[in-house]
Amino acid sequence: MNIAKVIVDVPASSINQTFDYYIPDKFIDILEPGMRVIVPFGPRKIMGFVVGFVSESTFDKLKEIVDVLDITPVLTKELLELGKWVANETLSLSIIALQAMLPQVLKSTYKKELVKKTDLDLPVELEYLFAGRDIVPFEAFEQSNISYNKLQKVIQAGDVTIDYLVKSKITKKQITMVKPAKDSHLLEEALVDLSKAAKKQKQLVDFFIQKEEPIEQKRLLTILQTTTSTLKTLEEKGLIETYKQEVFRNPYNDDRFERTYPLELTDEQRGALNPIKESIEKEKHEVFLLHGVTGSGKTEVYLQAIQEVINKGKEAIVLVPEISLTPMMVRRFKGRFGSNVAVMHSALSAGEKYDEWRRIHQKEVKVVVGARSAVFAPFENLGIIIIDEEHETTYKQEDQPKYHARDVAIHRAENYNCPVILGSATPTLESYARATKNVYTLATLSKRTNDMPMPHVEIVDMRNELHVGNRTMFSRKLVEGMKERLKKNEQIVLLLNRRGYSTFVMCRDCGHVNECPHCDIALTYHKNSNRLKCHYCSYEENVPVNCPECSSDLIRYFGTGTQKVEEALTEIIPEATVIRMDVDTTRKKGSHEKILKQFAEKKADILLGTQMIAKGLDFGNVTLVGVLTADSMLHLPDFRSSEKTFQLLTQVSGRAGRHKLTGEVIVQTYTPEHYSIQLASVYNFSDFYKTEMAMRRKFRYPPYYFLALITISHENKVKVIQTSQKIVGLLMNKISQTTVVLGPTPSPIPRIKDRYRYQCMIKYRNEPQLRMYLNKIKEQFADEMRKENLLISIDMQPYHLM
Repeated sequence: MNIAKVIVDVPASSINQTFDYYIPDKFIDILEPGMRVIVPFGPRKIMGFVVGFVSESTFDKLKEIVDVLDITPVLTKELLELGKWVANETLSLSIIALQAMLPQVLKSTYKKELVKKTDLDLPVELEYLFAGRDIVPFEAFEQSNISYNKLQKVIQAGDVTIDYLVKSKITKKQITMVKPAKDSHLLEEALVDLSKAAKKQKQLVDFFIQKEEPIEQKRLLTILQTTTSTLKTLEEKGLIETYKQEVFRNPYNDDRFERTYPLELTDEQRGALNPIKESIEKEKHEVFLLHGVTGSGKTEVYLQAIQEVINKGKEAIVLVPEISLTPMMVRRFKGRFGSNVAVMHSALSAGEKYDEWRRIHQKEVKVVVGARSAVFAPFENLGIIIIDEEHETTYKQEDQPKYHARDVAIHRAENYNCPVILGSATPTLESYARATKNVYTLATLSKRTNDMPMPHVEIVDMRNELHVGNRTMFSRKLVEGMKERLKKNEQIVLLLNRRGYSTFVMCRDCGHVNECPHCDIALTYHKNSNRLKCHYCSYEENVPVNCPECSSDLIRYFGTGTQKVEEALTEIIPEATVIRMDVDTTRKKGSHEKILKQFAEKKADILLGTQMIAKGLDFGNVTLVGVLTADSMLHLPDFRSSEKTFQLLTQVSGRAGRHKLTGEVIVQTYTPEHYSIQLASVYNFSDFYKTEMAMRRKFRYPPYYFLALITISHENKVKVIQTSQKIVGLLMNKISQTTVVLGPTPSPIPRIKDRYRYQCMIKYRNEPQLRMYLNKIKEQFADEMRKENLLISIDMQPYHLM
């Protein structure tokens, strides 16, 4: 087996296959599937993944592998298989699917180092290579004649590791340590020889006579109130030595998490947990849908299920939506399982992400809590995968590979014969439909753990407010409620539901709206910079003083941003302190945590925010939740808009009255009669499910039909229209009578970044060959995609239809 099959890092459909390369003798014993290699490809050298071996090739002249980047595989055999499955499911290239599983660091350029981890003696030639050093450049090893096999053995034993020094600056975090260079009796002799004037030097030597262990340089300087020049002098005299030590960047200081212990379960929780335990015990793959009202204790069920898995020596993955990866959520898992938990999410620096990934890869943790991509954690002994708030659309990746984390989780769990738990107060219709058909096992938690009733929801018709002359964005009922809470020292959460709803500038005389010159969409007004910006291509311009169409000076702002609400609040209730939480205020690292901490410490009366405050928050003093624009999503061109509205209202209502105080929710809307608002106000999921399912059936949408969305884009509008028509023509020849193809039509946003966009939607019930047809169609346009910059994007499970 001296030939490796390699998937090379060239994202082009013509290259979506494996290439054969000779394995040089020095690599033959160490190369394994899942390692990254450098191979010659045309005139250049590029990275690739080894996916298998063969003894002979159909090609005559094979090139040799130039270098091996890993001594232990970065992808396990199971992840390689999973990569193949993801690429096939999402119609993406294998290389893109494999890259999606790795942290950013492993996709950059870097040099390598060998780091000695133990004080034990290594084999003679390796000891000779290290020559008393702890870190050696990898080139030194390559220039020696030590075999890769020997190196691999000490790496597998954990005596040496390979470090990647990334040129994009995401390197290992190292701290300088100081230790005595001589035994304490020799230091005592040296102390006597030091001159009386060298007080700081004496103090330092004396410190190491008392304490022989190494200490961090920074700490030592603080304790002794001295400088590095003192250290340098003593180092030159050979009394102390300094060295660099690597520390894992721990984004969370584990010591600050108070240890928590399993809580006594309610009967409902026990009823939900027992079948999950049984599935863990019998190593049986099963998908559980845990449908529990907000505050019903779903997290405790997760924690106790994970404990069962850890007791069996296995590992757990917990996915949570990016925005509810709050410190609160992390605290619950770290509090229960301590440093056994790695956390992966986008707020970490690239270096922190890399270190957390390595802790998983080196089997130092048993639990991963993370956002969508944590579903690819390199565990090899999975015992459970949990997806909290399973209805969240962020579990769907919008770039290639366009995977849904739920599908990946279920596929991985099948391989490991282990359970998957999908938890939500408002499950997606697709999941709930599967549970009613016994494809998933349904477990219901209908009561809150504190036995408190769900908060009372009142719907306010904003049209009536206009009739009585109230032109503010707050109904009279909400203002009264807020003032009442302030008197009682209770807190308020206000949600501005502004998805698909931003502030724009319009001329009152002729109705002209400033649009982006590169995209067919209104520019958004940003108050702090007083500029108009496009959220699709970053174009920006100054706010006009006069209308560019009719020269009128009646330019007005429309739409409500959080800043505008905050200003209005201070006018109506000046005594209230308001904290705002939106994209602008949470941009800085750690600001999310800071805002929530301030609110928890009651440093503000009102927390005002966008969707990010709708879930995962648990404040005992919040007794009033106000929803300012309940219906802004109902008018988007999206068949899921009613479902998303129902989910958001239910989630945000769950923020009130979570502890001893009862809660109240006030929902302001211009369409109070809409069934999603009516049914969310009485927490009636089953009636909403029935009503919405009838609509989906009537208009042929999931879960009754599957959807696929094809988007075609190009700088030339005629080219886009012609290509779209050709694609629809080719499809019509292949698909069955019952399948519906809508379009081609312009996309809801017909132009982005000077590229015109057309789309066609396929609605089907049974098209076993559809992926193959679509792949063939893409192949037919491969030349135009390469030479003419034509883009054809296919989404087999579209969530964003814009």
